[in-house]
Amino acid sequence: MIQVKVKRGESVERALKRMKKIMDKEGMIKQFRANRYFEKPSEKKRRKAARARARANRF
Repeated sequence: MIQVKVKRGESVERALKRMKKIMDKEGMIKQFRANRYFEKPSEKKRRKAARARARANRF
C-alpha cells in the first residue's frame, strides 16, 4: 500500500503528483488500465506474442 504524507506547507495537489509518480514507477497505473476490461486469454497471448516480436525486431 502506498502512503504519501503531506509535508508541512505542501499543497494537496503536489502530494497527489508525488503519489502518481510513485504509482507510475511501480507500474500500477498500467496495471489498473489493463485490468479495466476483461481480456480473453487468447487475446492476452496474442498481445504478448506481438510485443515479443516487436522487441525481437528492435535489434
